Amino acid sequence: MGYLGLSQEVTSAWLGGTIDTTGAVVASGTLVGETALKISTIVKFSQNVLLGIAAFAISIYWSYTKQPEVGGATEKPSFRVIWERFPKFVIGFVAASLIFSFIISPTVITEVKGSFKNLQSLWFTLAFTSIGLETKISDLFKHENRKPLYAFLIAQTFNVLITLAIALVLFR
Repeated sequence: MGYLGLSQEVTSAWLGGTIDTTGAVVASGTLVGETALKISTIVKFSQNVLLGIAAFAISIYWSYTKQPEVGGATEKPSFRVIWERFPKFVIGFVAASLIFSFIISPTVITEVKGSFKNLQSLWFTLAFTSIGLETKISDLFKHENRKPLYAFLIAQTFNVLITLAIALVLFR
């Protein structure tokens, strides 16, 4: 598509894999075409599902590697330590997905979709406002604090390139 000459399938997989929010992926996929909308959404939803698995794996990793040493040996974490470090939002995400997929009928979902969308927008607004209140952009550009900026830019560049490579392999 466009300047790169990519197919709708490759473009949409690339969009789905690199754009952070599901809503933005759906909007971008819609701009490219009907096929792109479907593929980009499936790729993004797949990432969202795998997020829970990754979060659990990371919490286990951190629990094992960040434990204080007792007598020269690392103590194995208890279930409580793993639970404390586990991101609890994953449980809510999985529960909501299961409820909306298997318990609530599509007609009810259609009826309450607008209200839930407003509630979602409210929570996102509050969350990002809170993040913004704690963020000091000028700190990113100070000489001693540039490492997080560089880490972000390198990670995003890697994400864009590796996602394009995977999209080309899978959808070409």
